[in-house]
Amino acid sequence: DSHNGGSNKVAKLDKHRSLMIIVPSELTSREAKKFRKDERRKARAQGISDDKITFVSKNRSINANNNSDTRKTNKNSTDPENEEHTDNNNNNNINKPKKSFPRINDLLNQHAQQQQQQLQLRKHRLSNSTSSNIPSALKQKYIAIDCEMVGIGPTSTKSALARASAVDYDGNILLDTFVRVPERVTDFRTSVSGVRPKDISVKNVNAMDPEEVRNKIGKLLLGKILVGHALKNDLDALMITHPRGDMRDTARYKPFMRATGRSGGKLRPRKLRDLVWEELGKRIQVEGESHSSVDDARASMELFRCVRERWEKELEGKGGGGRRRKTAKKKESIK
Repeated sequence: DSHNGGSNKVAKLDKHRSLMIIVPSELTSREAKKFRKDERRKARAQGISDDKITFVSKNRSINANNNSDTRKTNKNSTDPENEEHTDNNNNNNINKPKKSFPRINDLLNQHAQQQQQQLQLRKHRLSNSTSSNIPSALKQKYIAIDCEMVGIGPTSTKSALARASAVDYDGNILLDTFVRVPERVTDFRTSVSGVRPKDISVKNVNAMDPEEVRNKIGKLLLGKILVGHALKNDLDALMITHPRGDMRDTARYKPFMRATGRSGGKLRPRKLRDLVWEELGKRIQVEGESHSSVDDARASMELFRCVRERWEKELEGKGGGGRRRKTAKKKESIK
């Protein structure tokens, strides 16, 4: 080699006709550029294409060789301490117990068993509360009511009675009627109440006037024990009152209420549909379907039947008058 003394240039040709050329480290950038250009010309003369030519600097080649030797040395090392440490790690991995996770089928079976047990418990409660063991004279003491309301006024926040229903202890309908609303209705709440404009129109001959409904419900409740859920709302809509000691409000029965906060606290009433599902295993007030005041009245009576004996004994223990503490003036709407 004649370039720059020719002593620093090394050229290697492998069996695939690939050429690696080491660029002398003492060359300037301009000299290195000219060196690469000359070497490519010589390689082409030997039949080697440019993509088979690789240029590397002399320092880089030496470092690469040193690194390769170091890796080989480490790979072939037989240090007993390293071997012992590796063996310990392997043993730890082998002896370490694997975490066990439940199978999805086991979880599903467990959930199905729990639901079956809850269903049997509900059936047991219902069988214990069957009305066949109760004298008819006692049954006649209880009546459950429920009402549906529509919105009136500019903001529709004021409610007016639109439907009233009453059932006896066995769930038989005593009264179920739509109520004509003399005022202008601004929100029929059909998605919840199920009330349509024609149902409460003054032209509907099958509907009743508010005064007529009030008188009929009043006569039904005379001397009776009133059962319902959030009865204050229904009585306000009917614009009637009832003796507090003769009311059985499932929304205010403590075993049916839920404490707020992690560590307990003030008891809050629960929604009727949640109680009916948990205690009776039935679905009412399904989302997307309108409410039925008959269904709600029957559900309240069924809830009461499950706990009637205990509830009545608790009231007797308080003096038989069914006295309750004064509730706050502002109550949450739970319907």
